[in-house]
Amino acid sequence: MPLDEREARALIEKVLGRSKAEHCEVSISGGRTGNVRFARNTVSTSGVTENTSLRVTSSYGKKSGSASANAFDDDTIASVVTRSEELAQLMPEDPEWMPPLGPQEYSPTTEWFEPTSRYGAAERAAAAAGSVLPSREKKLITAGFLSHSDGWNAQGNSSGLFGWRRATGIDFSVTSRTEDGTGSGYAARDEHDASQLDADAASRIAMEKAEASRSPRAWEPGKYTVVLEPDASVELIGNMMFSMDLRRAEEGRSFLAAPGGKTRMGEQLLDPRITIVSDPADPRTPSSPWDGSGQPRERTVWFDKGVVANLACSRYWAEKTGREPLPGPGRIQMTGGSASLEELIKGTERGVLVTRMWYIRSVDPQTLLYTGLTRDGTFAIENGRIAYAIKNFRFNESPVAMLANVEELGTPLRRSGHLIPPMRVKDFTFTSLSDAV
Repeated sequence: MPLDEREARALIEKVLGRSKAEHCEVSISGGRTGNVRFARNTVSTSGVTENTSLRVTSSYGKKSGSASANAFDDDTIASVVTRSEELAQLMPEDPEWMPPLGPQEYSPTTEWFEPTSRYGAAERAAAAAGSVLPSREKKLITAGFLSHSDGWNAQGNSSGLFGWRRATGIDFSVTSRTEDGTGSGYAARDEHDASQLDADAASRIAMEKAEASRSPRAWEPGKYTVVLEPDASVELIGNMMFSMDLRRAEEGRSFLAAPGGKTRMGEQLLDPRITIVSDPADPRTPSSPWDGSGQPRERTVWFDKGVVANLACSRYWAEKTGREPLPGPGRIQMTGGSASLEELIKGTERGVLVTRMWYIRSVDPQTLLYTGLTRDGTFAIENGRIAYAIKNFRFNESPVAMLANVEELGTPLRRSGHLIPPMRVKDFTFTSLSDAV
């Protein structure tokens, strides 16, 4: 059973009462996770796990040590506190150590939903059947994974900080392949509220893409206009957002660095139609109201009409440079337009529809250049319609350049916890062909 806020506070106070260190920080968590995995049109595994966790960090001056356990009984608490104190005495000083925060105000978030909390074996079986049975009928080979969770966590310290939250989540991904191995399709969906997840619809999309992508033709690599589904762009955009750090920019280690230890704050880097925000209290993309240091997360604008509006700043760097700290983004929301994916395709004279990218790796952090592969359905667009499947490409591209070259934006959709629109982008760089499907 989850601990409610009162019980979590009492447990943290019990742990803090055992501490003899100068500073003590406690985090506790627990929850239930269920899953079902299927492959080759057959369920392979299904199960439920429950777990609890206790972590204690003790500090003496700038020396800190941590210990953890998976139980909350008195003997375990005493042992974990003692081990953390012993480890702290053995550790070297951390020159960037910061004292624990005092009491904080956290914005309420809507992360817990009853339909997800009561999600069980019958629901998991139905989601798997919605992929497996149609796949058999269509003579496709399908694999997928569904996981759901109902968890809680709390934090507290000897300086008076306390926070508690409870959250649910459900994720579903599915890949369908043709029997001849030439066609592949993919779809993924995630929600906090299981009643909003349509796994059957995701499975249908994956199967439709698999059938449509049979026997692809080869196109020459080069720069093309591309229509990117959200599954294709979300990882690149996420990599950009999690690179927006003030310290790295001022030390010359990021794409936001400018000569003389300056940053590109205030510069127009993206198309002016693009605004990107994070807001843990927004019910469309709720997330933790605090970061790893306990600093409150609030609604933050990162790009305002394409202009760099904010950079994340750690407590250490804020103190060192005389600024206010700013936690990095959790889940993000990117503005879009009103066009559907079909309308974006219709407005493309000649280009490439990319439904998914994967195996994305950094090439140059100072320009934010990435390389990766398209997969699971890449299609030629000719005269405003999908003409035929084409072989996959390797790409070399920066999300900054990608978002500066936007021609049109569609309606944002939730993918990987974020709100990302489909988009049409000019001059996207494909460097070579890939035989993978």
